[in-house]
Amino acid sequence: MAAAAALLIGTSVPPSALFDPDAPPASAAFASVPTNDATMADDGTEILAEAELEEGQVLDMAAMAEVAAPVASRDDWSVTSYAEMLRLKYGTRNFSYATNGTGAVRWPFPNPVPISSGFGDRVAPCFGCSSYHRGLDMLGGRGNPIYAIADGVVTGVGQYTSYGYRVEISHMINGQRVTSLYAHMEWDSSPLKVGQEIPVGTLVGTVGNSGLSTGPHLHLEIAIDGIAIDPFAWLTTNAS
Repeated sequence: MAAAAALLIGTSVPPSALFDPDAPPASAAFASVPTNDATMADDGTEILAEAELEEGQVLDMAAMAEVAAPVASRDDWSVTSYAEMLRLKYGTRNFSYATNGTGAVRWPFPNPVPISSGFGDRVAPCFGCSSYHRGLDMLGGRGNPIYAIADGVVTGVGQYTSYGYRVEISHMINGQRVTSLYAHMEWDSSPLKVGQEIPVGTLVGTVGNSGLSTGPHLHLEIAIDGIAIDPFAWLTTNAS
């Protein structure tokens, strides 16, 4: 019944009865919406004028840019490739050298020995081992003697943290205070005493595997005025 009544009203009431006679026409209402007014250029193309917007409708992008969070670029990140990791681990340096076992400054072994790890950055060879190597690892063979690189005074003998059994010697070379450290030696293999003055070539101890070590070797460190330097470069320059 309701549907029939609605159909009757829809077909019998004129459309004009549903509109407000006092309302403005649609053309006048749309005229109040801001638009881009077009003018004609000399060549016949249209030139659009900027729309006039109320103050509340304008978005200040300059202010938004000032508070925007910085965006990281791809140059802010780096990735170490597998090949680079292998180079750090096994090295590509040439550690060949020659020695005659004489002179005021000498290598710790009378003959050249293999070198397994140089000074500087590397992949840590074991858990707890350093990734920045402060010394030179020389494979002199377990139990073989290690000799002082120059005249000096013994400043340390015994166990010292990850170095294991070690000896420290202070030297005066070319007017500089040089310190040499011999680490990972066999336990109690050194005959030296703290405060003892020794000549170059004195027995320091024997090659061992004490402390935080992955195999028998001599870990040799050299410092000038307390600053660790590359032992290989220094010995290559100063040892005969």
